[in-house]
Amino acid sequence: MMLHTGSTRCLISRCFLLVAGIAALVAASCVLAPLASGAQLSRQVNFGPNVYIFTPSTPLSQIQSTVDSIATQQVPNQFGTQRYALLFEPGTYGSSADPLNFQVGYYTTVAGLGESPSDVVINGSIDVYNQCTDGSCVASDNFWRSLSNLTINVTNPTFGCYTGEFWAVSQAAPIRRVLVNGAATLMDYCTGPSYASGGFIADTEFEGGSIVSGSQQQWITRNSQIDGWSNGVWNQVFSGVIGAPAQCFPQGSCSGPYTTLATSPVTREEPYLYLDSSGNYNVFVPSVQFNSVGTTWANGQTPGSSIPISQFFIAQTTNSAAQINAQLLLGKNLIFTPGVYNLNQTLLVTRPDAVVLGIGFPTLIPENGIVSMIVLPSKGVMLSGMIFDAGIPNSPLLLQFGTLFGATSSSDPAAIQDVFFRIGGAEAGQANVSLSVSSNNTILDDIWAWRADHGNGVGWTDNTADTGLIVTGNNVTAYGLFVEHYQEYEVIWAGNGGTDIFFQNEMPYDPPSQAAWMEAPGVDGWAAFKVANTVTSFSGYGLGSYSFFNQGVNIYAANAFEVPATLPKSSLNDLLTVFLSTAGFGGILNVIDNTGGSSTIANPDIPVTVVSYP
Repeated sequence: MMLHTGSTRCLISRCFLLVAGIAALVAASCVLAPLASGAQLSRQVNFGPNVYIFTPSTPLSQIQSTVDSIATQQVPNQFGTQRYALLFEPGTYGSSADPLNFQVGYYTTVAGLGESPSDVVINGSIDVYNQCTDGSCVASDNFWRSLSNLTINVTNPTFGCYTGEFWAVSQAAPIRRVLVNGAATLMDYCTGPSYASGGFIADTEFEGGSIVSGSQQQWITRNSQIDGWSNGVWNQVFSGVIGAPAQCFPQGSCSGPYTTLATSPVTREEPYLYLDSSGNYNVFVPSVQFNSVGTTWANGQTPGSSIPISQFFIAQTTNSAAQINAQLLLGKNLIFTPGVYNLNQTLLVTRPDAVVLGIGFPTLIPENGIVSMIVLPSKGVMLSGMIFDAGIPNSPLLLQFGTLFGATSSSDPAAIQDVFFRIGGAEAGQANVSLSVSSNNTILDDIWAWRADHGNGVGWTDNTADTGLIVTGNNVTAYGLFVEHYQEYEVIWAGNGGTDIFFQNEMPYDPPSQAAWMEAPGVDGWAAFKVANTVTSFSGYGLGSYSFFNQGVNIYAANAFEVPATLPKSSLNDLLTVFLSTAGFGGILNVIDNTGGSSTIANPDIPVTVVSYP
């Protein structure tokens, strides 16, 4: 059941106490447990059956057949259990005469294994297209896939309308560390109506003309280089991007709506697997950057350090949670290979600077109402590339990152990157909170927390979930927060010195009545983003919240955003709400703190904006 506290402080305190107790129990049980006999101690690299590693000597016809077969299965496989990683060793694949062109479906990682994006070159295209159902072709459900660490020389001159690099996606489908030479589009304009609702790009360069954004409702591009950007719908954010369009919000006499920051305040790029010149696997961990612009590799190798694969435990779904915990306690870093991991024990990360990396969208599901993972001292910990699903019975929390008293460092910040949360959708599940960040100096970089609006186990009393993200740590910086459909405050930010660059939210579709969805007596609905009254400093840029209430009754939210009136002037910039239908019910009555006006059936699909607040 949902826990209606009516108090931000109460909710945070309850979650912290629950997690602290669970952490103590888990730590005790793990320390006492001997290393399971089945634990993988060998240094031999075995990434399991769903990781395909291609070499330049592999016949192109064999590569084409393999990637096409996986795409045929995965393109329509929104809630399946299959997971894949397609990895390319350094070299060149395809040619102008015989290119390599393929599609990327659900739960598929495509990545180069070079130290630099230039080490792996694809002459061809790596594409995501619309999915068509009953004559309607859209990209609004193209989730859970990724592209990274390679160069694409776009080569598909016989593709007609589909000539170019197509990456028509929505949430949880990042592009990182890629060089695209040639035409590129983030929508599939070849079939209609072509709606899309993404997305995220970082550490990437596009050469060959303006990127077609087209129907993308919102997008964040961070620390990249582009030749131009065409169009914008509601919320397009650029942070540290060379060639970004000029600041223009809201759209009016200028071409926007663009929120443009010249630099990114603090960043760390995602760790990545690579082969060195001796043919040995390593994981590269990029260094922290401050006030940065452009890619990390524009002037040579990305700054950072390498960790040999021997210092990682390569987990597969056949490994138990006890075996994984034993390896973590022995000091190993962790790579999750593709698959679904059913956890009967909380995974406990106890070592500063630990790297926990997923390839092929590994998915963690808790059993018996446990917390799936707890990170204790978070200094320098890097967690990336995985999905946290809720299970049955209800969990109080899916991921606890750091503690209020754990070691942190502004010069060695922790980072959570391309980590996604689901309450329902793939399977029935319930959790009070998806992600709690209690550590200072943590970077959140492409987070999608989703209480499912479609799929399995979906309903107001079925996939119950209060809040997607709670931040209690200080100096937390977020880029690309996507948090949708939770039943109370969707984000609670209670730490000082925080920054959020881009926020995308849809309020829950399914409150059965106004009485069932009230923040407090006399306050309709729940704000999507709540900055706690104790916070004295917070900055936000490009923040959007949308409503679509589908139960046939008028449901209202008094505000999309609530912040202390004592925040410094212009702490929040470029906020908007949208009523998502030309038919429908209710809406959002104010953008922020009774300011900004309403988005209802009276102004459907039209952003209601606040440029600066307070």
